[in-house]
Amino acid sequence: MSTRGLFDDMGLDGVHELGPRACVLRGFARPVAGDLLKAINEVARISAFRHLVTPGGYTMSVAMTNCGALGWTSDRRGYRYSAIDPYTGSPWPAMPDSFKRLAHDAAAAAGFEAFEPDACLINRYAPGAKLSLHQDKDERDLGAPIVSVSLGMPAVFLFGGLRRDDPTAKVPLFHGDVAVWGAEDRLRYHGVMPLKDDPHPDLGSYRINLTFRKAG
Repeated sequence: MSTRGLFDDMGLDGVHELGPRACVLRGFARPVAGDLLKAINEVARISAFRHLVTPGGYTMSVAMTNCGALGWTSDRRGYRYSAIDPYTGSPWPAMPDSFKRLAHDAAAAAGFEAFEPDACLINRYAPGAKLSLHQDKDERDLGAPIVSVSLGMPAVFLFGGLRRDDPTAKVPLFHGDVAVWGAEDRLRYHGVMPLKDDPHPDLGSYRINLTFRKAG
């Protein structure tokens, strides 16, 4: 099936199960999307989007920033969380209340009632940007779920198994969708296919992804 076929055939409401403890909450963030976008702009005013370099010297196609007590960063020295934005020398912007409420409510809707994130990675995709298959394992608390919010242009989320070479499901994500995975699904490999240019009324040719984690 083509990528366009995936988008045409997928419903826009309800819950899409990805695994025993993994799902997509269709449209869950749509009612608060306007508040989220305003908050993202304020965070980016303080800690601007940037293209990080991986330990292998590769410049990531996705631009990113962070908010919360901890922020994820990368350079030739490795991947890590830090309380300080290395670009500004100051703490990351505080996590907006609208972010905290959404992350808590989405996690609870997926069966993770006690989730309280201390880090939010904000990824900005332009057409052609992608995220290679990876595990989220830099966090100290692997018992907490990942909550991932999609805003703007649609994307195809790749959700695999516990090994990089396991088969992956192609899951379309739309503006306002929230993916949640934890427990036995917490370390499954995942990524994003190269983004198609399908402009969104609010974000134009961009997709924003908020990824909430309990890192400390």
